Amino acid sequence: MQVKKGDKIKVHYHGKLDDGTTFDSSEGREPLSFEVGSGMVIPGFDAGVTGMEKGEKKTIRIPSDEAYGPMLEEMIMEFPKDRFPADMKPEVGMALNMSNQEGQSFPVVIREVKEDVVVLDANHPLAGKDLTFELELVEIEGGKSRIILPE
Repeated sequence: MQVKKGDKIKVHYHGKLDDGTTFDSSEGREPLSFEVGSGMVIPGFDAGVTGMEKGEKKTIRIPSDEAYGPMLEEMIMEFPKDRFPADMKPEVGMALNMSNQEGQSFPVVIREVKEDVVVLDANHPLAGKDLTFELELVEIEGGKSRIILPE
């Protein structure tokens, strides 16, 4: 039985960047469980597991446009330093949550601290990066059964 869209599967994975740095892994945890093609994982991951069989291992490379997309300059913004809480010292690499005018919260990372402003980056941390995954398909639970009746 091969993985197809709609199947619920369990997969162990080890994600690496081009420089060999591990950014995520299921090692020591339960395998990742998701429905193929449902949008629960990045598109390249869905494509990479499609056609695999239980017990199969393989390595896939996902270009950034099939992962978290390109690094977008419009997602980098300057925020006045005096609008930070008085007891907070902004530092490069610090992760924060911001809110937009509609009250929606989104994560940002401090990219640079200048004299009067702090440069914030709202891009996904893996935006603009190609990803490599070592995969092992643990289980295919099967998809939703559909019965099509004649009209």
